[in-house]
Amino acid sequence: MRQPLIAGNWKMNGSKASIESLLEGIKQGMDSVQQAEVAVCAPFVYLQQVSESLKDTKIAYGAQNVSEQDNGAYTGEVSTTMLNDFACQYVIVGHSERRTLYGETDELVATKSAKAQADGLTPIICIGELLEEREAGNTEAVVARQLDAVINANGVASLENAVIAYEPVWAIGTGKTATPEQAQAVHAFIRGRIAEQDAAIADKVRILYGGSMKPANAEELVAQQDIDGGLIGGASLKAEDFLAICQAAK
Repeated sequence: MRQPLIAGNWKMNGSKASIESLLEGIKQGMDSVQQAEVAVCAPFVYLQQVSESLKDTKIAYGAQNVSEQDNGAYTGEVSTTMLNDFACQYVIVGHSERRTLYGETDELVATKSAKAQADGLTPIICIGELLEEREAGNTEAVVARQLDAVINANGVASLENAVIAYEPVWAIGTGKTATPEQAQAVHAFIRGRIAEQDAAIADKVRILYGGSMKPANAEELVAQQDIDGGLIGGASLKAEDFLAICQAAK
């Protein structure tokens, strides 16, 4: 049985005051979360605050990106060593916004994933198609290409200590939504793709849905056989909404 994971991705949002309020709200409501593992992924500059606030709680936390380099002349980058200084457990790699806005390639995502794992972090590896790719009938080809880049570079065994997040980019902040059946179909395809190389790892790996999961649709989405939780954007910025999604993950 895969434990559901609900991971909040705050993106470039928040202030010291708003994060203090948000974390207090989440902590106060955690008694209502019975089954899901809960995590938040914060902007780098707030990791100190997050680590202090979540100390001695069961809420995990991590970062939204990481460098593939150890250290050096990489202005603006943040290394795994730096993330480990704050005891991060997770790091998001290959988020659709990193791919589309900053040109991160499949190969770079694979390298970042390997670097995170080598230094004790669990990568949340994001894959997913654009609207034009879905409309052209290329969803499976795109998802397979992105997934295969990680498997080919790092080995299928690397997925045993990773999380995958399926992000239909066309359903994020656009007003369009994927039905639970559409989401399940892609999740099943991803799991099947992994099972072609290792059925045991395919059965174990958690695959999150990252397409605008909200309190209104969370229960129906996580009820699908191959949806093991969610990577939550906007709804993770409101404690009440985030907790409602966490409660729905059973």
